[in-house]
Amino acid sequence: TELASKLALHSTRTATMLSTLAASALGLNIGATPAPSSSRGAVSMDLGRPLRVAVVGGGPSGACAAEIFAKAPNIDCTLFERKMDNCKPCGGAIPLCMVDEFELPPEIVDRRVRKMKMISPSGREVDVGRTLKENEYIGMTRREVLDAYLRDRAVELGAKPVTGLVQKVEFEDADGPYTIKYSEYKPGEKKGTPSEAEFDIIVGADGANSRTAKAIDAGEYNFAIAFQERIKIPDEKMKYYEDLAEMYVGDDVSPDFYAWVFPKYDHVGVGTGTVVNRPAISEYQAAIRERCADRLGPDPKVMKVEAHPIPEHMRPRRVVGRVALVGDAAGYVTKCSGEGIYFAAKSGRMAAEEIVALTAGGTRLPTEMEIKDTYLKKFDAAYGPTY
Repeated sequence: TELASKLALHSTRTATMLSTLAASALGLNIGATPAPSSSRGAVSMDLGRPLRVAVVGGGPSGACAAEIFAKAPNIDCTLFERKMDNCKPCGGAIPLCMVDEFELPPEIVDRRVRKMKMISPSGREVDVGRTLKENEYIGMTRREVLDAYLRDRAVELGAKPVTGLVQKVEFEDADGPYTIKYSEYKPGEKKGTPSEAEFDIIVGADGANSRTAKAIDAGEYNFAIAFQERIKIPDEKMKYYEDLAEMYVGDDVSPDFYAWVFPKYDHVGVGTGTVVNRPAISEYQAAIRERCADRLGPDPKVMKVEAHPIPEHMRPRRVVGRVALVGDAAGYVTKCSGEGIYFAAKSGRMAAEEIVALTAGGTRLPTEMEIKDTYLKKFDAAYGPTY
C-alpha cells in the first residue's frame, strides 16, 4: 500500500540517520565543482606580525576552527559571532563519537537517547533504534549550551571574540587581503558600531545564509525549512521521554521529511521540516502538535519558537582564494536526517588543521589549490558519501 511504501522509505531514511550519526569515514572522494583559480601562489611572509585569520560564525564549525587557530604559532585569530548567547533552531542531536573526539563534558548532553520510535499516521509504532548497541546513545543537546562551551574554549586558548554582525567581505584579488566590514555590538549598546578589519585568511562558518559564501560567489543550494517549538510539559510526561525520541511520518506532518519530538534538559523540542512545500510549514507544525498532543499533556507551554533553513547539498564552490567554507555555510548537512552538528565541528577543525599546517608555523600563506588539495580532498574522501 501507499502507506506501507512511505513507512518503508522513512524507515530507510531513519536507519540511515542512525548509522550516519555513528559512522566513520567511507573512503570515497567525490570532490567539488572546481572553483576559479587564484592568481598567485604561496607567499612567504616577513611581515613582522602574525598571520591574521578571521573565523566568521561562532557555532560548532567556527568555534572548532578558532580553537585550532588559537593554539597555532604566529597566528592571530578573530572569532566573529553576531550574538554570543545565540540559540540556533536545531534538533540538537549529536553522535556518541563527538563526545570523546571533541572532549565534551558530560553536562553538555541533556539526554542520552537509546530508544527511537517511528509513528505512522494511523498511530502504529515501530522501534527503529535497534542499530544502537547497549553502550551507545544519541546525545541530545541545547545549542545555546553546546555552542557556548565550544566558543568559550576557543577564546580561553587565545581566539579574540568579537560580537558583531559581518555585513560584507571585500577584496580586490581572490588571494586577499580581505576586508571584513561589520557592526560591532558592545556591552550595553543596542546599536552596532560600524567597524572593519583586514585579514589574510577567512574561514566562513556563518551558516546557511552565509555572507562569506555570497562574497566569494560560492553558488546557491536548495534548502529545507525546519520549524521547532520548545515545549515545557509536566514531569510525569517528561519521564516518558527520558531516553526516547519520536519521529512521525505522514503527509499531514511533512510530505518529504519527518516530524519529531526530541527530549531536552527540562522540555521537549517538537518540530518538522520540508523542502518541497516550505510555505506550508506552519500547517505541518500544527499537525505534529495534534499527533503528539496526548503525550504532551493537557497544558503544554511553548517556551520558544524557532525556524531555520537547512542546506540540501554542498555548495558548488567551498574554497576560493584563501577563503574556506565549513559547516552549514559549505552545505555539510545529511539529507536523510538533517543532522549537521558533528560534520560542522569536524569540517571546522579539519579546515583549520590543514590551513595551519600549510602556513608552516605562520610563515607563509597557502594557495587556493593547496587548501583544496588538503582540506577539501580529505573531507570529501572521509564524508563525501554522506551527502
